[in-house]
Amino acid sequence: MKSNKLIFSILSIIGLMFTACVEPSVESLGENDSSVVTFLPLIEITGGTEIELECDTETYTDPGAVASAGGTEIELVTTVKGTYFGGTEITGTDIYSVSYSAYNDDGIPAAAFRNVTWPPCSGDLVSDISGTYSVTSMTRTPGYTIEEPVGPILITKLDNGDYAISDAIGGWYEYEYGYGPKYAAKGSTLTANDISANSFTLNNTVPTLPWGGDLSIDEFSVDAAAGTISVKISWSLGYVWEYTMTQL
Repeated sequence: MKSNKLIFSILSIIGLMFTACVEPSVESLGENDSSVVTFLPLIEITGGTEIELECDTETYTDPGAVASAGGTEIELVTTVKGTYFGGTEITGTDIYSVSYSAYNDDGIPAAAFRNVTWPPCSGDLVSDISGTYSVTSMTRTPGYTIEEPVGPILITKLDNGDYAISDAIGGWYEYEYGYGPKYAAKGSTLTANDISANSFTLNNTVPTLPWGGDLSIDEFSVDAAAGTISVKISWSLGYVWEYTMTQL
């Protein structure tokens, strides 16, 4: 009996050895897999992410940024967009968003941003109404009267002598409602025939709000002594804004 058990044990061991030497009929999982290393893109901005220029700045050169992946510099794309007056280069009054973007070899993106503020110089409100303003009182009809000042509102002089306003409805949706600059009434301009006599040619139709309809500037008057401008503007969808803004 003992000899039979010994023979059985020997045969079992031989069987295991034989099985271990046979090639598997099915490939092992992951046998043909390979690993690929990818380096994520990195963008380092030169200088600060918030830059405010002096109003009398003549030219601006952006400090730029450097894009790299795995320590190797890669292509960087820079895009400039003016918030209110639509410029694609930083050449005058506006609040600009500078976007830096890059992709690594696998198409993985990276982005970084800088804001550049170029304020208008303050005019004397006799010969020049340029400046940065705070809306100190405003009523929308139908609606209500604001309780706290909102702004800033920018007024800048264009190359043709006209003036452009960053938000013709005084920042109602942008600041009072907190919707941001996409809801500013951009594009309004006026010609100052004689500021001291409150003689303006109002370039009225401004179809810029997201909901459609036209805006018309009904009244625009300057009080140089008080440092204020009063505006009345109507929206074809049934609202009227009356507001006073004070030069800062």
